[in-house]
Amino acid sequence: MKALQMSVFKQLKRSVITLGCLILSTVAVHSQQLQAPSLPTGLPSASPSVPTTPVSPNTNTSDDDGSDRTKEETTGNSASQSPNGVLTANQILMIVQSRPELVVDLKQVMADYLQQGGTTVQVDSITDDMLYQGISSNAGLRGAISVWLRARGYLDDLDLEGQSIGAQGVDDITRSPTLSSPVGIDSPGGLGLTGTIATDSGRSETPNSDVTTRKNSTSSRDDLGRSSQSRSDRNSGNTTEIIHQATPYNLQSLRDLYSQVPEQTSKLRRFGSDVFLERGLATKQMSIDVPVGPDYILGSGDGLIINFWGGISQSLPRTIDREGKIVLPEAGAVSVAGLSIQRAQEVVQQELSRQFRDAKVAITISRLRTIRVYVVGDVQRPGAYDISSLSTPLNALYAAGGPTRSGSLRIARQYRGQKLVREVDLYDFLLHGIRSEEDRLEAGDTILIPPVGRQVAITGMVKRPAIYELKAEKKLSELLDDAGGLLVAAAVTRTKIERIDPQGHRVTLSLNLPEGTTREASQVTIDEFEVQDGDRVTVEPILPYSEKAIYVEGHVVRPGRFSYHDGMKLTDILRSYQDLLPEPADRGEVIRLLPPDLRAEAISFNIPDVLAGNEEMSLQPFDTIRIVGRYEADAPKVQIHGEVIHPGEYALSQGMTAAQLVRMAGGFKRSALLDNADLASYDVKDGREVISRRQAVRIGAAVNTYDSSSDATLKVGDVLTVHQISGWNDIGASVNLTGEVTYPGSYGLQEGERLSSVLRRAGGFRSTAYPSGAVLIRLQVKELEDKSRNELIRQIETTSAGAKLAPSLSAQDDAATLQLLVQQQKEVVSRLRGQSAIGRLVIKISTDIASWEGTPADIEMRNGDVLTIPKRPGFVLVTGQVYNASAITFVPGKTAGWYLQRAGGSTEGGNRKEILVIRANGLVVGRGSNNWHEPGVLDSKLGPGDVVVVPQKVFGGSALWRNLFASAQVFSSIGFAAALALH
Repeated sequence: MKALQMSVFKQLKRSVITLGCLILSTVAVHSQQLQAPSLPTGLPSASPSVPTTPVSPNTNTSDDDGSDRTKEETTGNSASQSPNGVLTANQILMIVQSRPELVVDLKQVMADYLQQGGTTVQVDSITDDMLYQGISSNAGLRGAISVWLRARGYLDDLDLEGQSIGAQGVDDITRSPTLSSPVGIDSPGGLGLTGTIATDSGRSETPNSDVTTRKNSTSSRDDLGRSSQSRSDRNSGNTTEIIHQATPYNLQSLRDLYSQVPEQTSKLRRFGSDVFLERGLATKQMSIDVPVGPDYILGSGDGLIINFWGGISQSLPRTIDREGKIVLPEAGAVSVAGLSIQRAQEVVQQELSRQFRDAKVAITISRLRTIRVYVVGDVQRPGAYDISSLSTPLNALYAAGGPTRSGSLRIARQYRGQKLVREVDLYDFLLHGIRSEEDRLEAGDTILIPPVGRQVAITGMVKRPAIYELKAEKKLSELLDDAGGLLVAAAVTRTKIERIDPQGHRVTLSLNLPEGTTREASQVTIDEFEVQDGDRVTVEPILPYSEKAIYVEGHVVRPGRFSYHDGMKLTDILRSYQDLLPEPADRGEVIRLLPPDLRAEAISFNIPDVLAGNEEMSLQPFDTIRIVGRYEADAPKVQIHGEVIHPGEYALSQGMTAAQLVRMAGGFKRSALLDNADLASYDVKDGREVISRRQAVRIGAAVNTYDSSSDATLKVGDVLTVHQISGWNDIGASVNLTGEVTYPGSYGLQEGERLSSVLRRAGGFRSTAYPSGAVLIRLQVKELEDKSRNELIRQIETTSAGAKLAPSLSAQDDAATLQLLVQQQKEVVSRLRGQSAIGRLVIKISTDIASWEGTPADIEMRNGDVLTIPKRPGFVLVTGQVYNASAITFVPGKTAGWYLQRAGGSTEGGNRKEILVIRANGLVVGRGSNNWHEPGVLDSKLGPGDVVVVPQKVFGGSALWRNLFASAQVFSSIGFAAALALH
């Protein structure tokens, strides 16, 4: 029995869980369709903004040269605008990266968005990481930011098109690890957001809390808006990469100051190694762009076209044979190998002139011969190669795949036999584009690539950061020339050199230039400094911010960064009200960063006094001028309620009156009482307590006639209520009479009109009417009935299994009884849910209206009432747990028991003790309805239209369950009887 009980319990549990999951999923889908998802209450931690791609901390001058033959792959990501006008995460981040000053404002937008969702977050606690994560993951926040950007004119449709095109091929910026919530902030479920960190170089980086990784890491993200072929590298020299750390205050000045220049530890490539990459082209497809001139030396295998004219015109294709000869018509074999094209042309013309009068000859090359050369030494594929006779040592190196990592790019020796023909410096071609036309190869030549010579790596703020091989260069200035020179943002005084000393120790050197040294003055030191093999030169960037700048934010026309000069005053920035947006607050702030540690301090000033010249304030570098609007921080508000077009809360402008507030709310409704309005005001006494007071305002005169004596000036927090005309809601009230009345239809109601009056207006009852079965439907009763039904369903569904079982049952009977009770519960709940509320109000009237007119039965009618007078029924209905539920012909004077016997009596499942009789007028007669001297339920005499209900018996249920089950059956039976009377 216990096993059966556990089985039933498990099946019931699984059913409940399945139903719960279905309801939750349905609600979730519906809520997503109704509104954008909101951010959860938790926020990610303010972990430092650091890259995450680890790089070996080794600073040896190693390269990633031509031996690495992998091609870059890119992942495209279209950043198109969604149909509802909400920008994508890529589009918002591109706007932020093009205008970094917006970060401060967008943090305020994020704080407001979270506050609307019920999460209070200080704007100063929102880091850059949190902002970028929210943009990447939350559609609701992107919608709020899109509205903010569009409202302030930061974007239009053309901008969106350009950003959509520019985002093609951009890496997905939302792929990164989830950040945890900070201590002290609840995070049920966590954000689950992915974070990116914008840098001034236009890249997005993934946050990481590991400080050690920050020092030895580099970013691998693509430049937003750029193709993958132009990946941004912190050593590219085109931009300065910046990492913005979390700031204690949401200030642009602090955001600039909390900027770090990450250590330049990315892996450098060897300069010139990429030249020999095949890039998808076969060696034989490499074009030789050297023209064949008249000094080209012919050899065996060259194909010639001999055109001659004069006495005869003819074109002769010929190939120089192994003996170096060609055969001419009438002239025989002529040796041309070893001759230049010009000399060969003269020899051929001389021979043909003997056979043909006035013969003229022109020779062209139709096919170049191939020669076999040997490429040996430190090359990728050493061996013999058959190449064109026009080839140079550079072409031979192309064919051999170029030098290896240990092969030299500065020395390529060309041997002809045992004779050294020349040494080729590939840097002449790679850096200066110089290529000699006299260094063509001949058959049997050998190209030897010796081991690499001295190498020095240079990184940072140079135009071509790479690993360079030195030949004759010894000075740092010569190395900088090879690297293309310094960038404008290079800090020469911050140049450092990592070197291995003769004792095998790694040391770090600097140029020992004092701060403030100009680039021209430092050139002398650069010219004198000697570099050595294995050096790694790092040229640091200048500071990522301006040291002479002030910042303006808030309620101003031109927010942003402004240049600072000595003796600068606040009035140099705020000259007049034209520099401010409408209705600024009276007080403003200057957030000053005090030296030496640049801690923040707020200094308040009076805006009207400053603009009037009555107050002066000197500014200092990094000052932030913050202006707020009157309605932004602790905004003054007033409320208006009642009979106006747009009731609600409104901003309190200077000198606003009650009449002006009514006009702001759209004016009066037709139902407004214009005599007096109620104004509730609140005053603060001595800064300790609030005192409320009330006054009447002649609002009609104040609004319509502009009577200032009838008006009242409003204060912060005032509540104005415009009353409704008494009885306005009764205008248009009506009731509907149907059924057996003389004139059925809708009738307008007078105030306080009763049922008898309405029936008399409708002509009274017809002869076939049955007033005892009248059904009066009232909307208020229907609402109460619907609430009672829902409450009953809730009680039945939430009743535990233990509460349903009677305590007297044995353990063996528990499982079977519980299963039966569960089945009863499902049937009752299904019946209640399928039966809609009717809203019947029980009345007791008769055909003689005068007999009950003016009595409590003559009830007052309400707007929307529906009175149905049925015809006299000729039956009594017996239903419930009987053998033959049916309508039995009415016989006067018969009791409920008599009719029950005619229906076959109660079944074994019927509860005879709780038999009900529902009268035609809606009254219910049960076991406890009659007094001791009155007959029982079965002895009650019935009238036409009455209903006898035999309820179902509850087997083994507790008293609580029996009461709930009985209430549900009565509720269902009453509804059934009312529906029967209406139809």
